[in-house]
Amino acid sequence: MKRRLTTCALIVVTLATGFFAGFMMPDDDFFALRKNFQIFGAVYEELISGYVDPLNPDKLMRSGIDAMLEDLDPYTNFIDEADNTDIDIITRGRYGGVGLNIGVRNGKITVTSPIEGTSGYKQGVRTGDVITEIEGRNATDLSLNDIRNLMRGEPGTAVEIAIEREGEPEPIRFLLTRQQVELKNVAYAGFADSASGVGYVKLDRFARDAGAEVRGAIQNLKSSGRLTGLILDLRDNPGGLLEGAVEITQLFVPQGSVIVSTRGRLAQTERVYRAKLPPLLPDLPVVVLVNGLSASASEIVAGAMQDLDRAVILGEPTFGKGLVQIIKPLPYNTSLKMTASKYYTPSGRSIQSIDYGEHDGIERSIPDSVRRTYPTTAGRPMTDGKGIEPDRLLAPGSDSDLEAALDRLAAFFFFANHYAAENPAVSKDFDVSDDILNDFRRWLAEEDFTYRTDAERGLVALEGNLDDVGYESTHDAVDALKKAIAEEKNADFQRHRDELKERLRSEILARYHGESAQIVASFRHDSQVLSAVSLLKDDAAYDAILASR
Repeated sequence: MKRRLTTCALIVVTLATGFFAGFMMPDDDFFALRKNFQIFGAVYEELISGYVDPLNPDKLMRSGIDAMLEDLDPYTNFIDEADNTDIDIITRGRYGGVGLNIGVRNGKITVTSPIEGTSGYKQGVRTGDVITEIEGRNATDLSLNDIRNLMRGEPGTAVEIAIEREGEPEPIRFLLTRQQVELKNVAYAGFADSASGVGYVKLDRFARDAGAEVRGAIQNLKSSGRLTGLILDLRDNPGGLLEGAVEITQLFVPQGSVIVSTRGRLAQTERVYRAKLPPLLPDLPVVVLVNGLSASASEIVAGAMQDLDRAVILGEPTFGKGLVQIIKPLPYNTSLKMTASKYYTPSGRSIQSIDYGEHDGIERSIPDSVRRTYPTTAGRPMTDGKGIEPDRLLAPGSDSDLEAALDRLAAFFFFANHYAAENPAVSKDFDVSDDILNDFRRWLAEEDFTYRTDAERGLVALEGNLDDVGYESTHDAVDALKKAIAEEKNADFQRHRDELKERLRSEILARYHGESAQIVASFRHDSQVLSAVSLLKDDAAYDAILASR
């Protein structure tokens, strides 16, 4: 065994030295690399061959790799064979599976949405179905990742699942056929405001073909002859392929414009990406929606559109991920996803908000004292080191205590399941009536739904403090406050009835008409979309933002 391990170590050292010699590594670094690699291999060999208890070679090596990467940035990861499917999803937007998006709801593995055109969708699995069994194994004994991995596999193979569905007395069994699932980058494209011609494109990811999908969506909107402005929604979009961001940005900016540049330690990481084609929409007013979960490729698009004064950025500051990863293939179908460079917007600013340069595992925000200001094409000052800061800052409307509590318990989600079990169909112009809202309230009572407001929490703390200091005479006053708070809570349903109806409408429509219907339904109450529509209808206000200094 020792001879085999030593031979393997020598082969890997030889390969490593040959690889790094190609990068003209300094002699001191080259010596340190070779020395420490040999030490690491020797320690690993001695442990596997002579430790008092038998060791799992794969597990021990993985522990060593994880420890080596722990102090670097969180985007540099070792990818083992089992995780390579995730790379295909990120880069190609495809995988072999049955097309069911799943999540945990109320402690149970639940179908959050079937993907149109896949086996799960065609055979009738619904949003809200609870997976109770897969391949003969009880789902309660499995993690979310376990079930995802069991549903994935070679196209043409089958997987059996059992689900519980509200309104059905017995579990329902499905034999689903795995197929090549193609994830759409564009979740929805249409008109946010048909009367004024304001178009809307919701982009969920930057996998392969993202640029082609956005181009096709915009061409369809343009062909209507009614397009007067466009909302590009990048909220909650974590990014993906840099090339996709470049392809999408060049749909709007002048040919030859710098879109993004990358620079790293090695010369070959320096690259400038420019718009290669004439823009599809050279003059159309555009609003880009972003939030704190818009990252990476989303920030490339938003940053370029902002620096080139080509769009108004609206919403909340973005995540601030300005690091570029490459995937290096390793032996035995493993890979290393490694940060190799940083990217910079057309004006030259970095949007990276966290400094990992100390390599000690501690995240440090970029201090204001070192942040620099860069001008846009029109001279508007933009600051680096903090993601993309919107031209118009607008947080989404804050939820009431009642709505927040309903969200925490996924009450809208589960009531929609209950409603769908009792109503076979609804039209796309469905609205929530007072009767449905009252049914929702009765259903919550049957489910023993309770929640505590901030006022109640404060009152409980106050009551405890008063008891501690012996103010018993104040109990009547406390009781009066409790009564007043209870009356306020009873009035919450009436006070927030419109908001509750809109939330229920979106969730119920998703059961019958899919994600696209849910997105369209949200336009009536999404404050950021409504603000974007209003801005695109007001040429003077739009132009004033892009001209301001």
